[in-house]
Amino acid sequence: MNLKGRSFLTLKDYSSEEIRYLLDIAGEVKLQKKQGVRGKSLKGKNIALIFEKPSTRTRCAFTVACNDEGGYPTYLAGNEIQLGHKESVEDTARVLGRMFDGIEFRGFKQSDVEKLAKYSKVPVWNGLTDDYHPTQVLADLLTIEENFGRLEGIKFVYLGDGRNNMANSLMIGMAKMGVDFAIVAPKELFPDEKLVEECKAYALENESTVTVTDNIDEVKDADVLYTDVWVSMGEEEKAKDRMSLLAPYQINSEILKKTGKDSTVVMHCLPAVKGNEITEEVFEKNSNIIFNEAENRMHTIKAVMVATLGEGLFWKA
Repeated sequence: MNLKGRSFLTLKDYSSEEIRYLLDIAGEVKLQKKQGVRGKSLKGKNIALIFEKPSTRTRCAFTVACNDEGGYPTYLAGNEIQLGHKESVEDTARVLGRMFDGIEFRGFKQSDVEKLAKYSKVPVWNGLTDDYHPTQVLADLLTIEENFGRLEGIKFVYLGDGRNNMANSLMIGMAKMGVDFAIVAPKELFPDEKLVEECKAYALENESTVTVTDNIDEVKDADVLYTDVWVSMGEEEKAKDRMSLLAPYQINSEILKKTGKDSTVVMHCLPAVKGNEITEEVFEKNSNIIFNEAENRMHTIKAVMVATLGEGLFWKA
C-alpha cells in the first residue's frame, strides 16, 4: 500500500484498509523502539511543528518520532509566526512548503489545516483542531487491539461532551474499524447529526453500530469506557454550566458496575481533570492502559509520518 504524499487531516479521508495499514506500521515501529532499533525513514527530512494550542503528548510524540526516524523537527509556536494574522494561511503554507518536507498543525480551525495541506504541497498532519483529533484515535485503536487482541466486535462507550473533537474522531475511527460505538451524553451535547449519519454508513460497511443516547444504561456490556475533559481549550467560560450538565456522566465505580463486566477497561486521552470526568480511584486503577495509550501517540504518529513521507519498506509494502 502506498500512502506517500498523503496528508492526514481526518480519518474520513482514510479507508478501513489504510487505517489497518497504519496500525500495522505502528506495531512494527513500536517493537523496533523497544528493541533499541532506530529507523532511517525520515533521514534528511525537515518537519515543521506548528502549535497554536499548547500540548504535552502531541508535541513530544511528533518530536521524538521524528528524531527516532532521523528527521529534523522545528517547533513553531502560534504566536511566533504570522499564520492567518499578518500573513494569510495560504501564503504561510506556500513558504513552509518550500522549506519543509512535512508539516504538523495543532490549532483551532479545521479549515487552517486544510489550507496548509492544499497550498504547501507537502504532507500535512492534523495534531488537533476544534473538529478532529485523528492521531489520538489511531493511538486509541492500537491500545484497544493490544489489550483485547482485536477491534471487531468490541463495545466502546464514550461518556461526556458528545460534540467535541474527540467524540467526532472516535465515532469515525471506531465505525470504520468494526467497533460498536456509543456516545452517552446530555442531549444538549449530542454530536452533529450529519456526522452521525456518515458514521452509521461507515459502521454498516464494517458490520458495527453507532449509537447516540443520553441513557447511562448504554454502558451495559461495554468493553471500553472512554472520557475526555468536560471543558475543551477555548471554552473555559462554559466551565460552570458544563460541570452541572455532565456530572451524571462521570466515569466512577458505580458506572463501571453498570457494565456488568469485570474486564471493562477505562481509557482517557489526557490531560485528565480527576474528580470531574473521572474519579481518581477509577483513573489510578486503569492508569496502566491510560499511559500505554499516551505512549502509543508516539508510535502511531511515527507510523503516519513514515507512511506518508518516509523512504523505505513501509510505504512500499
